[in-house]
Amino acid sequence: MSSEAAAETLLPTDAPVDLPPGQRIRILGYLSVLLLLLGFGAPYLGLIDTPIAFFLKNKLHMHAAQVAQFRLISGLPLYFSFLFGFARDTWNPFGLRDRGYMMIFGALCAAIYVYFAFVPVTEWTLLAAVILATIAFLFAVSAQQGLSSVIGRQNVMSGQVSAVWNVVTSIPGLIAFALGGVLSDALEGRNAESAARTLFLIGAAMMAALALFAIWRPKVVYDNVQDEHKAAFHPWTDVKRLVKHWPIYPALAIWLLWNFAPGSQTPLQYYLQDTLHADDAAFGWFNAIFAGSFIPTFLLYGFLCRKVALRPLLWWGTIVAVPQMVPLAFIHSEQSALIAAVPIGLMGGVSSAAYIDLLIRSCPKGLEGTVLMMSTGLYYIASRPGDILGTWLYEKFGGFTICVIAITVVYALIVPTLLLVPKRLISTPDGVAPPEGGFDRD
Repeated sequence: MSSEAAAETLLPTDAPVDLPPGQRIRILGYLSVLLLLLGFGAPYLGLIDTPIAFFLKNKLHMHAAQVAQFRLISGLPLYFSFLFGFARDTWNPFGLRDRGYMMIFGALCAAIYVYFAFVPVTEWTLLAAVILATIAFLFAVSAQQGLSSVIGRQNVMSGQVSAVWNVVTSIPGLIAFALGGVLSDALEGRNAESAARTLFLIGAAMMAALALFAIWRPKVVYDNVQDEHKAAFHPWTDVKRLVKHWPIYPALAIWLLWNFAPGSQTPLQYYLQDTLHADDAAFGWFNAIFAGSFIPTFLLYGFLCRKVALRPLLWWGTIVAVPQMVPLAFIHSEQSALIAAVPIGLMGGVSSAAYIDLLIRSCPKGLEGTVLMMSTGLYYIASRPGDILGTWLYEKFGGFTICVIAITVVYALIVPTLLLVPKRLISTPDGVAPPEGGFDRD
C-alpha cells in the first residue's frame, strides 16, 4: 500500500449526522464563547485595531496612505495564515489537539500583550506588538476555525455554524466602533500611553480567559467530533490532497473577491472625516451601525439554511450584495452616511454567511484548519492591498465615487464564479448530507 493510500485509510468514513436541536444549541453556545473571546482579543480586529488606527491618525498624524501602509506591514503574519492552519491539522500538542492550541497560544498571546502594555507607545512598538501578538493569536484561532469547520461538516450544520460565527464575531467590532470617539479622544490626549496600556491589558485578559476556558472539555462538543487523523500524519500527502481538491478553488476565489473591496476602509474613513466633516465618534458610529446591520440578515440565514438549499442562498445573497456600497455614492452629510450604513449592512449579511458556509462544506477531510485559515489569509491579502488601491484611487480622482464603482465591479465578478461551485456541494440545506460522496468528494 502506498503512503498516500495509507493516509487516506486513516480518515473516518462515517456519514454526517444531524444532531438533535438541544445538542446543536449547546455546541453553538460553546463555539460562541470561543468566538467572543477571540474577537475581543484579536490584535488585528475590533477592540485593538480600531484604537490603533485612531492613534496613528490623531496622535502620530499619519495621512491615509501611511495608515494603509502600516496595516499592510502589520498584517504580514496574516498573509501566511494557511501555515498556522496546516500546523493545526498536522500537529497535536500534548494530545489535546484544538484545546492544546488554545491553551498554549492563548497564554502566550496574553503574555505578549502584558509586555507591550508597559512599553512606550511609538509607531515601531505598536508594529512589533501587533505582529508578535498576531503570530501567537493565529495558532489559537486556527484551532477554533478548524474545530468549527469539523463540527459543521460532521454534523451537517455548516449553515448554523456560519450564522453564529458571523453574529458573534460582529459583536467585538460593533462595540469597538461604537466606542470609537471615546477611544480616539483618550489616545489623542496626554493619557495616550495609559489608554493604550489599558487596551493591551484587556486583550491580555481575553486571551488568558481563552486559555482557561479551553481547559474545559464539554462532552456534547468533543464526543460529537471524530478525530480525522487516526495515526501517523503524512504532510506531503495532505498537501497533494489539498491541491487536488477542486471545491476549495471557487470557494476561495469568491471569498477573495468579496473581501477585496478597494476603498471600504481607509479612504472611507478619510472621506467621512475630511469631506463630510464627521468627527471620530461619527465614523465610529457609522461602522457600528454598518456592522450591527449585518446581524439581522445573519440571523435570517441561520433560519433559512435549515429550510433552503445552499445554492439559492448563495445566488440570491450575491445578487443582493453586488450593489451593497452604491448608497455611499449618494451621501452628502454625516447624517445621510449614518442612514446609508443600515441598508449597506443588511445587503451583505446573507452573502457573507453563505460564503463561510460554502468554505466549510468545501474543506477536504482532515484539512479544515488549513482551508479556513487560508480564507483568513486571503481576507487580508485581498483587503489590505485593496485598501492601498482604494486609497490610490481616492487620492488620484479626488472623490469616493470611484471607490464605489471599483467595489461594485469586483463584487459583480462573484456571479460568474458561482458557476464553478460543484452543484452537489450546495444542493442540500443544513441537516441533509450532500449526495454523491458527501462533502469529501473531489
